[in-house]
Amino acid sequence: MILYVDADACPVKAEVIKVAERHNIKVIQVADGGLRPSRDPMVQNVIVTQGADAADDWIAENITGNDICITNDIPLAKRCLEKQAKAVKPNGKLFDEANISMALAMREINQHIRESQQTQTYNAGFTQKDRSNFLQELERLIQQGKRTS
Repeated sequence: MILYVDADACPVKAEVIKVAERHNIKVIQVADGGLRPSRDPMVQNVIVTQGADAADDWIAENITGNDICITNDIPLAKRCLEKQAKAVKPNGKLFDEANISMALAMREINQHIRESQQTQTYNAGFTQKDRSNFLQELERLIQQGKRTS
């Protein structure tokens, strides 16, 4: 099992590393820059070439069935699910076969609204409850992955 972090603007990188250390699981943080090097040999930083989906493409090409991806990116989550991996948002909400289609549809609707009205939408702020929910869900996914491997 490997934890892949879509690290550009991810608010739970430190939490992922802490949980991974406890379980002795490798972490791969993928971004287009701005990652601090880690002294932990189980943490690998991958800097991809600049490009809209370069980090997503790298993760999707490398993730496998028992891995977990931490991302807010819905299309990336779908690509991970297609490879039988797990995908979870930093707020702890799990992407799965039951909700990915609706998430993609809502993304398209919101994008259409923004473009047609030329307005900006805003996401709710990241809270301590979001962080706590994420930690609980990540722990649950790791335990589940350990049982199935």
